[in-house]
Amino acid sequence: MNLKNHIRGIPNFPKPGIFFYDISTLLAHPVAWSACIKKLANVIAPQKPDLLVGIESRGFLTAAPLALELGVGFAMIRKKGKLPGNTISHEYDLEYGTDIIEIQADAIRTGQKIVILDDLLATGGTALATAQLLQQAGGNILSAVFIIELSFLAGRKKMDFPIHSIVAYDE
Repeated sequence: MNLKNHIRGIPNFPKPGIFFYDISTLLAHPVAWSACIKKLANVIAPQKPDLLVGIESRGFLTAAPLALELGVGFAMIRKKGKLPGNTISHEYDLEYGTDIIEIQADAIRTGQKIVILDDLLATGGTALATAQLLQQAGGNILSAVFIIELSFLAGRKKMDFPIHSIVAYDE
């Protein structure tokens, strides 16, 4: 199944000049969504992770069902102030300014093998910050896995761990 047929492109969203790849149409099609989850599981299962970590918010949509299917744990990376209890924070640079992401302090055990999930890899800034936060918390990053990769933005070049995507756009 060609998953690109189920991903909607929206020009000038969220601002002029941005072309947004919307997975809501993929999520709305149960056969296509099931095929997507199976493709992701085929990439992740051989790595034998202990934990899947989803990046807010669309990364939750892939990581949670995959964790259930693979019989592993699931944890969330969220923006500052969105998680209850004690958290570990990581500040990172954006094009104009900074942002802070967090994970609950008890979400990771030292040495756990982790796969990071999100819907889309663009410039790689958030994925890299997530990996840095997880390493700071004691995690061992096996890879990062995405539904969509915008290859022309070269986000994977920022990472020092394997990157996998199941759909790529070259322009």
